[in-house]
Amino acid sequence: MRFTKFWLSACLLMAGTTIASLAEEWNQWRGPLRSGEITDASVIWPDSLAGERLTKLWEVPLDESYSSPVVSGDTVFSVATRNKESEVVSAFDLATGKPTWEVSWEGAMKVPFFAAKNGSWARCTPATADGAIYVGGMRDVLVKLDVATGEEKWRIDFMAQEGTELPAFGHVTSPLVDDGAVYVQAGCAVAKLDAASGKTLWRALEDRRAMFGSAFASPVIGTLHGKRQVIAQTRSTLGGLDPATGEVLWSIPVEAFRGMNILTPTVIGDDHVFTATYGGGSFLFAIEKAADGTFSVKEKWRLKELEGYMASPVVVGDHLYLLGRDKFLHCIDIASGTVAWTSEEKFGEYWSMVRQGSRVLALDQRGELLLFDASPEKFTLLDRREISPKDTTWAHLGVAGDKLLVRSLKGLSVYQWK
Repeated sequence: MRFTKFWLSACLLMAGTTIASLAEEWNQWRGPLRSGEITDASVIWPDSLAGERLTKLWEVPLDESYSSPVVSGDTVFSVATRNKESEVVSAFDLATGKPTWEVSWEGAMKVPFFAAKNGSWARCTPATADGAIYVGGMRDVLVKLDVATGEEKWRIDFMAQEGTELPAFGHVTSPLVDDGAVYVQAGCAVAKLDAASGKTLWRALEDRRAMFGSAFASPVIGTLHGKRQVIAQTRSTLGGLDPATGEVLWSIPVEAFRGMNILTPTVIGDDHVFTATYGGGSFLFAIEKAADGTFSVKEKWRLKELEGYMASPVVVGDHLYLLGRDKFLHCIDIASGTVAWTSEEKFGEYWSMVRQGSRVLALDQRGELLLFDASPEKFTLLDRREISPKDTTWAHLGVAGDKLLVRSLKGLSVYQWK
């Protein structure tokens, strides 16, 4: 069973783009393909993270955040929570770090006590598209701003609009912009909004239970058996939705402790979806299509002992690379579910990973950047470097051409490959 030849085509369709525009900016959660993959080969990653190869261009202090930086043109944006009272969106010149604009609104909240160690600040990564930036606020709001000026275009308060309660962990999932629409998990459902007006076009997979209403995972777009669909994971369910109508094409419950389905679903080939959960394990689901055009889904394999936490995997060839809840990196054969190897070293609780070819950059939440070569034979660490010695780095690493975007808890840094 071979997945490699399907992977690039699936990623292209996920982005809704063409080969000519693949050298895109880091415009959303996990990058232009929403998969942690860089297809732009114009910048070849070095095999070293030493100072002469990776230099810091600039750094600015910011308020606390786990939201990842995104780029539009020559501007980089970051979202933060200020003084436990308001949310702030800041824009900086990508080359120099010079601030260009800042807007804020009241939007703070406290997360439950058992999650308090990770703070009560912004978690949602915004998305940029067509001259706008879409920002999810902790109090279940979505705000559209002009990327050049920060001018507010529209605002949706999902609690007021849908009559839902404040999410216990705030608005966590990251918006997806595609073909003039914004897809977001808010108001206890997956929703499609008109990007121009903010009008809700449809809602699906609604679940208003107190424990399961507030989703963690971010949606993606993939093509399964020739059908383009929104693939979303709620606190209890993984499903494929028709982008035009919101019809649930297929769905399946996903086991997790207290609904902790956090990973971004990974579309593999044209008929499989992978995810891993806290307390449930790692799952590969096979999506099937009948002669009458209807879809069904079944669990192909499960690794009960290999649980996920928050780190979404990357796929290289026929293998998947996942940092488990056990803090070890695992290489999994996609076809069989066999673990090819497990790293000898235990790492932090979270990695954000970006790959170019077989080279993978991993930002550990403890502030360390690692570079390894993805091979099913063994774990080959090429280099490592402490990049944020004072602050944690839970925000996803960004890559924009020859620049690396690092959002620490209290600052934003931009580095350059040489």
